[in-house]
Parts: sequence; structure tokens; C-alpha cells
Amino acid sequence: MGTITSDTDLEEGRPWPLGAHWDGAGVNFSLFSANAERVELCIFEGSTIHTLPLPKCTDQVWHGYLPGASPGLCYAFHVFGPNSPGHRFDPSRLLLDPYARELSGTFSYDPLPSFANSPKSCVTDEAFDWGDDAPPSTPWADSVLYEIHVKGATRLHPGVPKALRGTYAGLASPAMLKHFKRLGITAVNLLPVHHFLDERRLLDNGLTNYWGYNTLSFFAPEPRYAARVGGQSVIAEFRSMVRSLHAAGIEVILDVVYNHTAETDEFGPTISFRGIDNSSYYRLTGNDLNYYENFSGCGNTLNLAHPRVLQLVMDSLRYWVSEMHVDGFRFDLAATLTRDSGFLAAVRQDPVLARIKMIAEPWDLGPDGYHLGRFPPGWSEWNDRFRDVTRAFWLTGESEPAAMAQRLAGSSEVFRYSGRAPQAGVNFITAHDGFTLRDLVSFQEKHNELNGEDNRDGHGHNISWNCGEEGVSDDPIVLQRRHHLQRALLATLFVAQGVPMLQGGDELGRTQSGNNNAYCQDNDLTWLDWEHADTELIDFSAKLIALRRRFPQLRRCNWLTGESNSRGQRDIVWWHPGGREMCHDDWHSPPRGALGFVLSPAVPNDADESSQTLLVLINRDSDEQTFHLPSGSWLQLCDSSAESPFARLPHQGAVSLTARSIQLLSQE
Repeated sequence: MGTITSDTDLEEGRPWPLGAHWDGAGVNFSLFSANAERVELCIFEGSTIHTLPLPKCTDQVWHGYLPGASPGLCYAFHVFGPNSPGHRFDPSRLLLDPYARELSGTFSYDPLPSFANSPKSCVTDEAFDWGDDAPPSTPWADSVLYEIHVKGATRLHPGVPKALRGTYAGLASPAMLKHFKRLGITAVNLLPVHHFLDERRLLDNGLTNYWGYNTLSFFAPEPRYAARVGGQSVIAEFRSMVRSLHAAGIEVILDVVYNHTAETDEFGPTISFRGIDNSSYYRLTGNDLNYYENFSGCGNTLNLAHPRVLQLVMDSLRYWVSEMHVDGFRFDLAATLTRDSGFLAAVRQDPVLARIKMIAEPWDLGPDGYHLGRFPPGWSEWNDRFRDVTRAFWLTGESEPAAMAQRLAGSSEVFRYSGRAPQAGVNFITAHDGFTLRDLVSFQEKHNELNGEDNRDGHGHNISWNCGEEGVSDDPIVLQRRHHLQRALLATLFVAQGVPMLQGGDELGRTQSGNNNAYCQDNDLTWLDWEHADTELIDFSAKLIALRRRFPQLRRCNWLTGESNSRGQRDIVWWHPGGREMCHDDWHSPPRGALGFVLSPAVPNDADESSQTLLVLINRDSDEQTFHLPSGSWLQLCDSSAESPFARLPHQGAVSLTARSIQLLSQE
């Protein structure tokens, strides 16, 4: 574009679409602010900032058009407004565009930052050759989710080129694609990739925000995960990653944080939303408009009850689906998004979002914040009851067989309403927030001292068991318990109805040394340790997933009822070790840690393995348990405690289950 001078004026342009958009001849800028009195566009040209008043305001949207402007131009806004309760206008501040597709520069908490290095919004060129990219569109019933951190997944991977480790390109490298295919997962669930900030407290302590749940921009991908090989832009590298994963049949699901922003509480920085229109973008307390509702626990709560803020979130979601080709979202603290807003209704009617996977973390920190089971059809939810009951059943003995049976059957008492299927529940044993699988059986208590909060942070109710010794052990009895329990927990996850989610690295035997809140540990404590990976556990996990894929009765789309079908078969029969169906009294009588269930074929007319009856036997006790089998001949498909866990062994009459183990058998 030509040189900007003091005589340069913006043309009126148009109030839509919001943000900065290049049309080939110039750039249209539009910014919503219901309470602004004046807005200036600030153009960065080297170390010089040119300020140009936006000439027009239409329906609370300020807009202008700059002829000759093109992609690569960096800009910000000055916003002028009233000085009254609820407003935080400060025209001296450079404010980022909430709709910016890319940000440059580095944010500093220094009260007098350098303009040359301060964050800037960037005009982008949206062109990209997607080729024949198509979404895998894996049915929910066939999905196996894999929660992973973009950087941590590959930062230490010897098979990923050094220049690509810790990046979007690295995640889609041949070495990672090979691992994903070996495991059999169908989707990667990426921890936040929206551009985020490190909190001041962390920086002061020499730490950073590793997880990324501190969003600054809902459209811009995080640049610290970009390799930029060959000068490729951050956006292009992200798209290339998606395209490569899709080509391997793997969906991309993003963990998104629309409940709060990086501007935190009333003492936090003013970077964007707060300075543009504080009272519109945030929920303010009724008693004092200088303070924020804090349902997120992070200082503020985004106000989706405002139509323009709801539009921001919806536009962001559509952008990531339409322009970045992602396949779904997991919504952090999703209960916050439903408070006094039309968010759920907006999603339900949206034609772009109707075809993708929507997953809720169904709680927040506000009043009545636990919403498990209360999301509508079309949504799946993180099922923390599965996590807690499964841990308590195997590790502490605090959960009885009846409760475990409910989780194995898909938690129907939670999700079975309004036509929802078992896939409404996303089952997990561990996730990024909490212990890893290995730590779950190695630590009784959290060990978060490295976080700099005197071990006060992180959840204290871990429902874990150290198997007899805290942390690292060379006691063969302790090690055997841990070995058996990790495999039993994984087997429970993959034989249960619902959608399984595996935390990335659990299949490697990953440890965080007992840290259950490693959000600020961007180092080898959290990065996957491929050099010391437990290859036998990887193989065990992969073969469990393969068994789940082979037998549709492990991933039914209809609820188990225990009733007979047209062929006289009952879809499930709960089995007592004594060789009979469980009766009412059996659920509350010894043996309290032994449980079995028989699953009839999901599709009775099939002639292959999927038409076979399955039998799952569980022994969580510390002693061996004998199970008398249903009549007929049975073939053992998996014994979680065996040295060769997938050896196919015939059985008839009775079998013995090792302590803390699961067996899966099919009827011959």
C-alpha cells in the first residue's frame, strides 16, 4: 500500500463482516463497541504508528475501508468512551481486534511497553490449497479420542525432525501418524491452540502457562507452536497439520476456552475486550460494576448473554470449521456458556456446526455449576462419574460392583433422555488435569511443589493408590500391582459403553512425578518421554482398541436394557462368579470385587466375529477369583494380567482370574 500521511482518510466501508478483511484492493475494518464514543484505527509502519479515525458507526459497529492495504499489515485500535462504572475505556492503550486471524509481537506486563514489540493484529490472506481434504466423519460410536498437547507430544520424539519438534508440523509428522495409526485412535483432542497469554504470576516465578487455558484471541492460532519452515505462516502450518491428519483418517478436535479471557480480573491487563467495551463483553457483578463475575475461577466471565458476544463465539466456531477444517470442539467449563445465554440454541440450529462433534466439560465454579447430563441432543459430555467410580472400584475399594456396572453400561441414568445415545458420555480414567495413569497407581498424594504454590494447588481428592510405596519403587510386589492395575483400568475404559478418551502418554507409561496440576510445567516433566516408553503397554492399548473396533456390542448405539430381542437373546446379562445371573442380593454380598457381564451380538445376523457373544469378567480383589462360565465353549481374547495378554486360549466350565485383572472371552 502507499505511504500513510496525516491527510490519509478512511473510506466508510461497511459494518460487516467484523474484523479486518482484504478484498484484493484494500482492507475493510469493523469493530463492535456499543458504548464507544470514538474509535481510531492504528496502523503500524516500522516504528511509526498512524492513527486514522473510523469514519462511520452503524448499529454499534465502527467501520472504515483503507484502499491499497493488503495482507501483512499490522494494526490495533484506540477506543474512546465514557468514564463511569462498568466501563474501562483508555484511549492511550493499543487494543487487539477480537476478530484478528493472526497476532504478532510480544505482550509485556511492563506499564511502558515498546510500541515496536507490542502485540498487533495482522491482516491475513485466507488462500490455502486444501486439495482433496475431506473430514473423516467418524461416527461417534466408532470414535476413540486421544487428548494431546501440540508441543508436549513431539518435543522429545527422536523420530520427529528437530526443526519440527513441539509444533503443528511435528504433530502431523510421519512418526506421529505412525503412532496414531498403531494405536487405532480416531481423533486427536488438542489442548488449547487459540493464541493465549502467560499469567503475570507465572512469569514472575520463572514459569509459563503450558496448557494454554488463558485465551487472548479466539481466531488466531498460537504462534509458539509453529515451526515456520520455509517461511510458512502459522495459519498455513495449522491447516497443513489438519490436512495430513485427515489423510490418515484422524479427526481434529480443539479444546476451546470461551468462558473467560486472558484479561483476568479487575487488576488484569487491558489488551482487547476490556478496553473495547467492558460492560458488553464481560459479566459484571450486580453490586459493583467495577468487579467481574468469576464462574471460571480465572478472574472474569465472558458475557454470552450479549448478542454480539454470542456472535463472536459462534463466528469463531464457524471459522475453525469452515476455514481451518477442524472436526469438533471440547468446551472448557461449558456450563458457563449456558448461563442466561442462547448459546445451546444457537449451536443447535447452526448448519455449519450441526455436522461436527461437540463435547462439554459440563461444569463450572459458579452456583449450580454441575451440569452433567443436562446438555441437549447433539452434545457429548465428559463423564467424571465414570472416572471417579472406576478409580474407586479398582484403587480404593470405595465403589461397589453395582456402581461400576452402571458406568460399564454407559451411565444411562445420567444420559438416557431426549433421544440421546450412549455416546453422550465421554469416558476417561485420566485427563490433562490430574494424575497420569502411571501416577494414579504410584502416588497417594499430589506432589506439586514445582508449581511454586507450596503444594496448595491441584485437587486433593485423587482417588489414587500408590500400591504400597509412594513414587518410584523397586519392590517387585508394588511393581506387579501397578502393572496389573494400569492394564485393568485401560481394559475397563475400552469395554465400557460410551466414547473412550485416552490421555496422550498414558499408553507410554508417562509420569509427571506426582504433579496433578502441571499447567505451568513446560518442560520434560510434561513432555512425552518417548525414549523410555513402555512398548508393551503401547501394544496392550492398541490391541484393546482393536478388540473394541472388532466387536460392535462394545460400542452400541442403543441403550442396554437386559430385555430379550426377537431371537430371545438379552442384550446384557450380569454374571455372578458362581455361574449364574446376578440377582438383587448378589449386588450387596461377597464377593464384592468380582463381576461379569455377557453381551449378546449387536447385529445378530452377521456371520463374522461381531455376531459372537462376549463375556467380560472382572476381579478387582487382591486374591485370585474363580468364575464359572455360561454353558458352551469360550475363547479367551484378552487377559489383562497375563504375560501374553492376547493369547487366544479355549475355556469351558470355569476360569481363574488373577488378582486385579479383566478377561474378555467370546463364545465359539
